[in-house]
Amino acid sequence: MNPLVLVGLGGVAGALARHLLGERIDARTGDTLAVNVLGSLALGAVLAAPAGDSLALAAGTGFCGAFTTFSTFAFETVRLYETGERRRAAANALVNLVGALVAVWLGSALASAVW
Repeated sequence: MNPLVLVGLGGVAGALARHLLGERIDARTGDTLAVNVLGSLALGAVLAAPAGDSLALAAGTGFCGAFTTFSTFAFETVRLYETGERRRAAANALVNLVGALVAVWLGSALASAVW
C-alpha cells in the first residue's frame, strides 16, 4: 500500500483517539500527559515488533504521531510558567519527559518479550 495512505489512515485514527481521550480526561495537563505516555508506550512496542515498514508507517508515524502532542505539552508548560505556576510547569515538563522515555523503553521491552 502507498506509504502516504498508510500514514494518513494511521493519522486519522490517532487524531480521533486523541480527541476522544481528551474528552474523557478533564484536566489542565492530564490528558496531554496521558496521550504522550500512552503514545510513547505504543511507539516503543510498534518499533520493537517485527511487523515491518507498513506497521511502522501506519501505527508509528501515523497513529502515534497524531495521537501524541508535543506542541500542546509545550504550550501548557509555558502557560503554567507564565501564570506563576512555575513549580507545576517544571513538574509537568519533568513528568512528561521521564514518563514518555520510560514508556518507550517499557513498550519496546514488552514487545521484544512477546516477539
